[in-house]
Amino acid sequence: MNEILKQKAAGIKLLLTDNDGVLTDAGVYYNHDGELLKKFSMRDGMGVERLRKFADVNTGIITGENSPSLIKRAEKLHITELHLGTKDKVAAFKEICSRLELQPTEVAFIGDDYNDLEVMKLAGLTASPADALPHVKAQVDFVSSLNGGDGCFREFAELIIEAKNEKYLSGKRNGTITLQNGRIIGKGQPSYIIAEIGINHNGSLDICKKLIDEAVAAKADAVKFQKRTPEICVPRDQWEIMRDTPWGRITYIDYKRKTEFGIAEYATIDQYCKKVDIDWFVSAWDAPSVDFMEQFDTILYKLASASLTDFALIQRILETGKPLMLSTGMSTMKEIEATMDYINAFDENYPLFIAHSTSAYPCPPHELNLKMIQTLENKYPGIPIGYSGHETGLATTVGAVAMGATFVERHFTLDRAMWGSDHAASVEPQGLQRLVRDIRDVETAAGDGEKRVYESELAPMKRLRVNISDEYKEKPSVKS
Repeated sequence: MNEILKQKAAGIKLLLTDNDGVLTDAGVYYNHDGELLKKFSMRDGMGVERLRKFADVNTGIITGENSPSLIKRAEKLHITELHLGTKDKVAAFKEICSRLELQPTEVAFIGDDYNDLEVMKLAGLTASPADALPHVKAQVDFVSSLNGGDGCFREFAELIIEAKNEKYLSGKRNGTITLQNGRIIGKGQPSYIIAEIGINHNGSLDICKKLIDEAVAAKADAVKFQKRTPEICVPRDQWEIMRDTPWGRITYIDYKRKTEFGIAEYATIDQYCKKVDIDWFVSAWDAPSVDFMEQFDTILYKLASASLTDFALIQRILETGKPLMLSTGMSTMKEIEATMDYINAFDENYPLFIAHSTSAYPCPPHELNLKMIQTLENKYPGIPIGYSGHETGLATTVGAVAMGATFVERHFTLDRAMWGSDHAASVEPQGLQRLVRDIRDVETAAGDGEKRVYESELAPMKRLRVNISDEYKEKPSVKS
């Protein structure tokens, strides 16, 4: 990127775009009812999300069309600056600038046809897709290498992000990921320790707060929950199965509903975690749960081992732009590779963590296979590799850190004897404190690999060594 282009991009506060020929391929498609549809690029949608999150730049659409599919797409991407059926794009551009109190130099525009040229004369930064009309391409600041509907908007968005905030430059994966709160996870950093509360709160906000307090007391870095839509995640043939629960004998679907927190509970969790200064996030089990969680500014998403092959769910998470932590239990190497190929096709530099895991509750030591941490590290250089454990005891989790895990996760409970499916394979508060302490001791003990003689060794050396090197011999005093 040349310096002039970078300076223009760094000052942008709003990106406006045409629709056909930019966000879509200008093709005409119909559903079975004959209604006009549009073909959008998922990568462009990701560009909208990343602009908002990583550069504080919103997106607007100015188009002469009135397309129901465009309205739905804009709604999904939370694009509120939507101008349909526009006859005069210049007037629309000026109205937007006036209403939002923006200078034209603070607004970028990407278009592809002659009717975009007059707007481009006003905008501070302009772009076109690779297949724009030749005269348009000759007038713009930046010509994308991609066609309309194939990611040209995303390419332009990344240019703006790079110019505005080097911290979020996509770049090549380098073994670390910086979270939005500034915490760095990866090689050379202290292991990121996650206390998974999951559903061990048993539907009680009071228990949940106690668990958060205990995680803070243990000096864990984060607490994690699980978010499901029971009607999606529970197979229909299991809904009416009766189960004994703390709420009496109820159907399985009602039990799953009882253990799910809603907007009020998660709003409380969000405020409480900010108050006690601990990170929090969730494993989302279905796309509506991701939509739900987008109401909160959590630091990342976890994909449970059971969801590793759920590409629709993965797609929805990728659209948020938030770092994704994959758990690889109950998976073959071929399945892991397929998921990685899917993510890399979306964005080869998407911020990604991989957690080695064995999905047995509890997991016997001979099935932990901790050497997989190094296998994954060798296979996917540049991606932080961690460990999600379900064993009893603490030593093997500490061992995972010694073997290179850059983050670890353990289920966490107030009492393993409590009612519920995950408590027995969880760590209690005192255990979590010991786990964090031992991990930090191992990290400290690892040192830097440079051999040295410590001050504490000098006295034993002089007392025990036969031949002492000259540098450690006492120098004779010089008489005056």
